[in-house]
Amino acid sequence: MLRHLRTILIAFTLIFAGFVQPSLGDVPVAEGQPMLLPTDRAPLVVETAGGSVQFSIEVADTDMKRSAGLMFRTAMADDHGMLFVFDQTRRLSFWMKNTPMPLDLIFVGEDGRVVATLPGEPFSTASIGPEEPARFVLELKAGTAQKSGIADGDRIRHPLIDRVAGAD
Repeated sequence: MLRHLRTILIAFTLIFAGFVQPSLGDVPVAEGQPMLLPTDRAPLVVETAGGSVQFSIEVADTDMKRSAGLMFRTAMADDHGMLFVFDQTRRLSFWMKNTPMPLDLIFVGEDGRVVATLPGEPFSTASIGPEEPARFVLELKAGTAQKSGIADGDRIRHPLIDRVAGAD
């Protein structure tokens, strides 16, 4: 009996595996069209005076994800970051409690343009935020903004930002 049950279980698994294919969020793709990635896998591009710079990002778009942020992380690739997405434009401030890595905090307005870039010191509970309102915050390893030539007024492109800013 155990042998038959095992055979049935293996057959069911093989049949089921043949019908279930991994997907990228069931994004429909028209023939001849490029496949669109879900917004949490789409690259973020900063258009600087020196050219475009691309980052692989994680998206923090819920209260729980925004609260966790990059806390407790000790390393991150140079081309990686986290994009914090807020429901409305307002004065934003962050702190670095429980965050051992120094960071660049790039505040972005609803128009997709950099409002300010501020340093985040490890484990600091000091409030970090510009006077100007922002809708998004991009966190990168400390020094990445300067090395990449990111400056106030640069345009940041990502599907989540472009939806708010509109394409230009």
